[in-house]
Formats: sequence, structure tokens, C-alpha cells
Amino acid sequence: MSPATPTSLRHAIAGGLILAGLVLQVLRLMGLPIALPAVSYAFWLAVVLLWPDLKRGNRRQAGILAGLGMALALVAALFHGAEIAWHRLLDGNSYVVAMLVGVSFITLIGTRQGHAAPPGSAVTGRRGTGGTWLGVHLLGAVLNLSTVFMVGDRLRRHGELTLPQLLALNRGLSSAALWSPFFASMGVVMTLAPEMRFTTILALGLPLGMLAGTLSLLDLSRRFDLTEVAGYSLSPRSLLMPVGMATLVLLFHYVLTPALSIVSIITFLLPAVALLANLPRGPRWTLRRVRSHTLERLPAMRGEIALFLCAGLLTQGLSAFIGALTGSQWTLFAHFGAPQAVASFLAIVASAAAGLHPIIGVSVLASMLELEGSRQTLFAFVALASWAVGTSVGPLSGINLSLQGRYGVSGGVMMRHNLGYAAALSALVVGAILLLDAWL
Repeated sequence: MSPATPTSLRHAIAGGLILAGLVLQVLRLMGLPIALPAVSYAFWLAVVLLWPDLKRGNRRQAGILAGLGMALALVAALFHGAEIAWHRLLDGNSYVVAMLVGVSFITLIGTRQGHAAPPGSAVTGRRGTGGTWLGVHLLGAVLNLSTVFMVGDRLRRHGELTLPQLLALNRGLSSAALWSPFFASMGVVMTLAPEMRFTTILALGLPLGMLAGTLSLLDLSRRFDLTEVAGYSLSPRSLLMPVGMATLVLLFHYVLTPALSIVSIITFLLPAVALLANLPRGPRWTLRRVRSHTLERLPAMRGEIALFLCAGLLTQGLSAFIGALTGSQWTLFAHFGAPQAVASFLAIVASAAAGLHPIIGVSVLASMLELEGSRQTLFAFVALASWAVGTSVGPLSGINLSLQGRYGVSGGVMMRHNLGYAAALSALVVGAILLLDAWL
């Protein structure tokens, strides 16, 4: 499939609609009387325009999710008399998509067009491979998938990427889902479990992320000769931006705007910082950069936007169907404790290995649970951990599809070489679930 043409009218309109959705969401957060469906419709219209450009696998998966969600809502309404708020049916995950779009603007900071490699130097051996993992993990915690391309393209200057390099890129990014507030996984979880305690997740997820790095380095050192494998070494300057952004988010959340969720803060804060970083070069320069971002980067997000919106539609439809079928009295588990959490985690990871994105398993699980208080924190950790493990091993996950498209490695190869890593990390996650359940 040929890449999308950024200058075409269809892509320009789609990019404008995605930007409009973000602006409308920010205005809602400022207290203006804008209904959420206005945000949702802007994103959905963009997906409709960009649908022909989706990769076949993404299009099939998103279509199935949306079709099932709509079918379940129709069955609930027609055969069980459920009252469906049809104008709100498309709202699922709109908050998350707005956050994803907001996060994308961070690539406008510090580069001319958002594509320059991050500062750092190339080294070899275990130190270099460990540096690749750490660099992608820390920078990717804020910059998300774009970091993989920044670091990967720099490493490719030394020759085509080898399997150890690709695995380090994959695992470095996917494991950041365990704790990063800037990841889509955290956005989804905070929407599904609004009472989760982020500090508890951070206290457990961050050390587990570092253990995932240690585990990955030990595994790669055992299986490959890393002597001549080029890696990436972080410079202190490259850490300023992610540390600074994380500090700003926490400052807003706990001091300046405590009424807003972290998802909401990220949605407006990252685009604002990106604009402020460009304004010293003049309004025209800033407008050119925003225009370029709107026409090129935002339409390129079509895959993730479509997947999250369609998964949200599935959640809405499934929740309506279960509620109509059971009178809103049925839940998958009477009590969500450690055994139930472990079973849910393993089921979502297994479905990811079979080709389903973890958001599907997480969304379906959430629609079948009625959680209160501390149980939401346990669910949140299960969802984040299954996302971290599932995206590393899933052949159709965003990171593996991106590595395939950019560097030519198949998702099946990545899955096979990540199975042992996923099993070992899963054992650590199970231990962490038991610890968290006892803690709560």
C-alpha cells in the first residue's frame, strides 16, 4: 500500500478534523459548554476519511470491533428494550484519542520538523544494547512510538538493524506502559478506572519496568553475541525534556489543577508547551509547524485513532448488552482479588499473542466488572501489565507493526523471539499482583 499523500484534500480535511477534536476537548476542559459528542464526531469523521489508507490488518480489526459494538447495542435495544443513548455511543475512548493527539505535539519541541534523532552517541556491546533499551524506555515514556523511529534510525546509520537491536527497541517501549502517564494505556485505564491511585501504580510499575530492562538485557546477552551490536547511549541533555514534562504534569495534577485527571492535563499541557517552545521564533514559524504537523503527523495516526475509537464502541455496545441481558446485576467476578486478577492478566496476554490488541481485552474485561475503591487500582495494574507484555509479544501490536513497516522485520519473528521474555516478565507481574493485592 502506498503511503498517504499529506497534501491531498482528503488528508488535509482529516488532519483538520483531528486537530479540531483536540481543540474542542481542550475548550471543554476550560469549562466551555461543548458536548463530548462534538469531539467524538470530529475524530470519527477523520477516521472515515482515512479508512482507505489503513493497513489491511488494522482495517479488519477495527471494522470487527466497531461492527460488534454496534450489533450488540442494536440487539440490546431491539430485543431487550434497553434505552441506548445513540448520540453518545461513539464517545468511548474519545478522551484517550484527544490525549494521544495532544502527546503527538511534543515532537515539535527541539527539532525543525520533529524528525531529528535525540542527542546521544552510539556504543557497542552490552552497554550499548542496555543504552538502547533505557533510551527508548525513558524517552518513549513521553514521546511514545516516535522515539523508536528516532533511536532506530540513528542506529541504522551503522547498517541494517539486527534482531537484538529490534528486540531492545520493542521491549524498551512496551515496558514503559507499566508506569508512564503519557502512554495511551494509562489514558485508557484512567478512563475505565477513574478512582485508581496513580502513585500506587507508579510505585509498583516503575521498579517493575526497570526489572523488565534487566531481564531483557540478560536474555539478549545470553542468546546473542552483542560484541559488535551498535547501541544507543543517553546524554544528560536528552533526559531534560521527559523529566521536565513529567514534573509539569505532576505539578498541575497535585497543585495547580487537582480537579483535573492526568489524562486531561496531558491533553492540554503538551500542546501548550510545544507551542510556547516554538513561539520565540515567531508566530509565522509556529503556524507553519502546526500546519505541517496537522497535514502530515495527525493523518499518520489513523491506525491508532481508529483502533481506540472502535474499541471504545465495542466497550459501549458490550456494556449495554450485558446490562440489558442481566439487568445490570451480573459481573464476571463477584470479587476481584489476586486469583481473578492473575487469570485476567494471562487471558489478555494470550489474546494479544493471538493477534488482538490488548485494548480489546482490557475494554471487554472492564465492561464485565463492577469495581469500587482499591479494586480499581488492582484492575488498573492488571490492564497496564497486560498491555506492556501483550504489545511486546503481539504480532499485530502497534510497536511490532511499526517495526515491520519501518525496518522490515515481521511480527511473527518478533513474537517468537519475545515469547521467553514475555513468560519471564509475566511471572514477575504475577508476583507483583499478589503483592499489590496484599498491599491494598
